[in-house]
Amino acid sequence: MIILGIDPGLARIGFGVIKNENNFLSAIDYGCIITVASTRKEKRLKEIYQAIKKIIKKYQPDLIVIEELFFAQNAKTALKVGEARGVVILACAEAKCLIKEMTPLQVKMFLTSYGRASKKQIQQMVKMRLNLREIPTPDDTADALALAICGAKLATRHRC
Repeated sequence: MIILGIDPGLARIGFGVIKNENNFLSAIDYGCIITVASTRKEKRLKEIYQAIKKIIKKYQPDLIVIEELFFAQNAKTALKVGEARGVVILACAEAKCLIKEMTPLQVKMFLTSYGRASKKQIQQMVKMRLNLREIPTPDDTADALALAICGAKLATRHRC
């Protein structure tokens, strides 16, 4: 099973593609889609949409796990992230992919059984579970891989 995790944002969108073969997880690809702040918002959203479509076409994931918007400290930032999430969800839906959404709290519980786990703890779990030499950077990439790992657990439990 191929699982794509996506940590949406407007400036950086983390993605992580993993393979789950008999409960052995391995990283296939991961990274960040980066948009330039000085570019008009509609162009940035289009870039995100096209990049996600390209990733989906390349890896043909069986499941896509997208981080749910969880914070609201800054309403302006939350709206921008929400717009980027909408574009990501649209690209996934057009590809007729199975989509699951998870909050950061759910990811922490899945990976560490502790809802207040630090970012560093999550990153260490990602490194360990995927047998990586080092923690993937930037944070958005590690978060996307964490989402994909959770997707593998969800699929095993619920036979996605």
